[in-house]
Amino acid sequence: MATGIKAAGFIALTRLLLVTFPANAAIWQPVLGILAITTMVAGNLMALGQRTLKRMLAYSSVAHAGYLLAAVWPGTRIGAASVEVYLLAYSLTSLAAFGLLAALGRGGERDLTADDLAGLARVRPWTAAAFAIVLLSLLGFPGTFGFIGKWMILTSLVVSGQWLIPVVLVLASAVSAGYYLPVIMAMYMKPAPEGASVPAALPRGTAVVVSAIVVIVVVLGVWPGPVLSGAMDMASPLFERAFQSLGR
Repeated sequence: MATGIKAAGFIALTRLLLVTFPANAAIWQPVLGILAITTMVAGNLMALGQRTLKRMLAYSSVAHAGYLLAAVWPGTRIGAASVEVYLLAYSLTSLAAFGLLAALGRGGERDLTADDLAGLARVRPWTAAAFAIVLLSLLGFPGTFGFIGKWMILTSLVVSGQWLIPVVLVLASAVSAGYYLPVIMAMYMKPAPEGASVPAALPRGTAVVVSAIVVIVVVLGVWPGPVLSGAMDMASPLFERAFQSLGR
C-alpha cells in the first residue's frame, strides 16, 4: 500500500491533470499547492512524534505524498519526469524499509522502536548498513537516489518560478532528519541492552531483494543520468497529448 497503490495513484493524477485539464492549470495549481504544503508539514510533524518505526514510516509516507504533489504542481515536462523519478526512488526505498522491519520483527516483535535496534551494527553489520542507506535515501541525503528525486522536484519548481513550495519542501526534509537519523544513531552509536537477543539473519529471499535495492539506490544516486533521460522521454508523450487537447 505504501508503494504500488501510491505509484498508481500519482501516475493517474499526473495524466489526468496534464492531459485532460492542461488549460485549467490556473484553477488546479493553487489547490495542489495548498495540498502539497499541508501534506508535507503535517506528515513530517506526525512522523516526528512516533516511537514505533512502522508508524513512523507510515506517517512519513504522507510527507512523501506531499513531495509528489509538489512535483505535479508545475504542470511541465520536467515536473512530470520528476514524479516518475521520485516514485521510483520512494517505492524502492519504502519496499526495502518495510521489508527490513518485517524481517527484524518476525519473532513476534510487532512494534520495533529505535531502541530495539541499538547496537545492530555490531551484530548484524550488513543489515544495519542496508537500513541506514535506505533511511538516508528517504531523507534525501546526497549520494542516494532519494536525493536525486528531491533535487529534480526542486528544479522543476524553481524553473517554473515557484518559491514557496520549494522552501517548505527543504524545511520539511530538514524536519524528517529528526526521525530518520536517530534510528541510524541507535544502530551505530548505542550499545545493545544487556541480555538482548541477537536479531536473526535476514531470510535469503529478503536479503537478495534488499541487497538489489540498496545497490540500485547507491548507483542511481551517483549516476542518475540514464534514469533522468528515460523519465524525460516518458514524459514527452503526455505533453503531445496535452497540446492536441488544447488544439481541439
